[in-house]
Formats: sequence, C-alpha cells, structure tokens
Amino acid sequence: MTLQNTLEIIKRGSDELLIEAELVKKLEQGRPLRIKAGFDPTAPDLHLGHTVLLNKMRQLQDLGHQALFLIGDFTGMIGDPTGKNATRPPLSREQVLANAETYRSQVFKVLDPEKTEVVFNSAWMDKFSAVDLIRLAATHTVAQMLERDDFSKRYKNNQPIAIHEFIYPLVQGYDSVALKADIELGGTDQKFNLLMGRELQKHFGQAPQCVLTMPLLEGLDGVNKMSKSLGNYIGITDTPTEMFGKIMSVSDDLMWRYYDLLSFRSLAEISAFKAEVAQGRNPRDIKVLLAQEIVARFHSQQAAEAALAEFEARFQKGVLPDDMPELSVQSSSGAIGIAHLLKQANLVASTSEALRMIDGGGVRLDGEKVSDKALQIKAGSVVVAQVGKRKFGRVTVI
Repeated sequence: MTLQNTLEIIKRGSDELLIEAELVKKLEQGRPLRIKAGFDPTAPDLHLGHTVLLNKMRQLQDLGHQALFLIGDFTGMIGDPTGKNATRPPLSREQVLANAETYRSQVFKVLDPEKTEVVFNSAWMDKFSAVDLIRLAATHTVAQMLERDDFSKRYKNNQPIAIHEFIYPLVQGYDSVALKADIELGGTDQKFNLLMGRELQKHFGQAPQCVLTMPLLEGLDGVNKMSKSLGNYIGITDTPTEMFGKIMSVSDDLMWRYYDLLSFRSLAEISAFKAEVAQGRNPRDIKVLLAQEIVARFHSQQAAEAALAEFEARFQKGVLPDDMPELSVQSSSGAIGIAHLLKQANLVASTSEALRMIDGGGVRLDGEKVSDKALQIKAGSVVVAQVGKRKFGRVTVI
C-alpha cells in the first residue's frame, strides 16, 4: 500500500489532521505507531457515538499500528466540562471502576485484541505527588486555559470555573507523555485537550503526537451529540431488535451521516446509494442495509436477519407511509407522558382522546401496542407513533 493510500484511509471520515507532514514522517519510519484514544468511564455502556473513534482505531490497527485504549479512571474522578458550559460531576472510585470493567469487555467488539493495550491513567497519576501536580500546572497559564472555548464562554458569562477543571486537560495531556503516543484520536470537542498533549510532550522532550479529530455523531434526535444522559443513544450492547429498530427510526437525512461515520462500506458504494435514492429508490431500503450491517457487527449476521424479519412483521411490510411527518414535542423535567406526546404531535385532539385510544388498543410506539397510560418517554428519544390505522409520526422529544 502506498503512503498516499494509507493517508486516505486515516483521513476518511475525519474532521482534521494535525499535522499531516509530521504524520508522514512518522509513517516513513516504518515502525508501528502508538495510537491513543481516551475514554472516561462516565457511564457503564459504550454507544455508537464511541465507535466513531473505535472504528478509526481499528482501521489503524489493520494498517499495522498499536492501539492504546486509555480508560480515564483517574480523570473520571475529576470531572471534565461537558461542553454545555457546566461541570460534569466527578464520579466515585467505585462508579469509575465498575464502568471501566464494562468498557474493557465491550471494546473488543470493535478492536483487535492482539493489537490493543488497555491502560488506566491511574497507573501513573496515582503516583503523582502534590509537587508533581503543581509542576505540571506550572507548564500553562490561566490565559492559555481560557483559550478553551467552553472555559472562555463561562468566564465571559460570569459562570464559575473550578480550579480542578483546569487540571483535567493537563492530566489528559500528560497521559500522552506517559504513553509516548504518536497519534491521539478524539472528538472535535476535545481539540484543546488533544493539543495539550502535543505541548506537554514537547515540554518533556518527546516528539509531539499528531492529532486526528473525528466528528461527533448526532443521536436519534438528529440534533444533540449521542449521549446516554440524553437518552438519544444506540448502545452497542442493545439487543439486535432494539438496535435495528433505533437505526430504522432515524430520519432519512441523518441516515447518510450514520453511513459516513459508522458504515464500513466503500465511499463509492455509499455514493451509489445516494444516487439511487435521488433517482427514486425508497430510502427505507438503504436504511435497512445500514441497520443490518450494524447489528451484524455487534451480534451476528443471523441476528441481523432475525431483527429484519421481526421489524417487517411488526410493521406489517410497508404499513408505514413513505411521507410520514417528522414531529417534535417539548418535554418537561426530561420526559413527557404518552398522552401529552400524542396531543402535542397533533395525532389526537386531546389528552382524553389519547387515553381512550390507549384503552382501546389503538396506540403504538415503534410498532409495540401501548397499554400503560402513565408511560413516560425520555427527552432525546425518537419514536414512531401510530394512532389508529392512518395517523403516524416520527416524533422527537426535546
């Protein structure tokens, strides 16, 4: 494989590569590169948003490089800002370790275990003394820290920034020093922290890592980053039926984003699909192929076929209209009751009618009959709601 071919594979689907000329020099050395990606175990399960990075790591493994899957058990107890101008609550040691164990068991659904080193940053950070941490903090100024976008916004809006939050990017950057990383992968929202790794490696006399940022995958609502806390996620441990149904619930526009970031199909094949849809092919057919690909990856081909059969049986092969409206409803306190959802979506005239339709067995969500009149649907969820035989809507709860 030529160097140009290798670079094309590395950059496919990425947002930014810093700095390409440095990466070329590293590749020309002919040695396996050390590819770092860090995950804070803030929730027990990985979702498809995480696999955007994991898929890229797997591609690099297939090119002969070594993956460093870093579990931030130390940084998870600090609490990184979420990017929403607020502090992410730190976790207890017990929570972190429990979540980290599930990460370790799930990651090999994507990565090659023979070319993966699972590391915990507590291995070196627990050995740091107070003097070591102060010396690390002395490498950067407050002004440099305020260059981070969310810190800058909070400062300008007179929102509090705790001192420990400045420590987080320093520790993440030091992880690259400890691991002697050649490349670090991260989402676009992590660019500041990834560049911190380059600066600290220079400070400690190492060759600076290259940085490859990957786009953030939108969740089922098509707006917010896929997140467990928002409930708009597809977990890699979801059952085949759940996974298939969730993928089929995404909008036709969002489907292409999922193809670009999650599918292993060639770019030429995806372009051909887009051309077919432009010429009149039902996008649902293409979405089925994506759902099968993802389910087969995390379960099996047999499970994918079974999920398709169940989905078709549930929706009675084409009962859903091709022009089903895209609707949004407003939740309160992070969820909305089923009757209010149907009313806001204009699928019923009143909540009383919604309750009567539920009693009569005339309401379905994602093909399943609703019998619980107190059912709550979380914010971030996307559901296909059906009232009677003719009223449908793909409803996003915001």
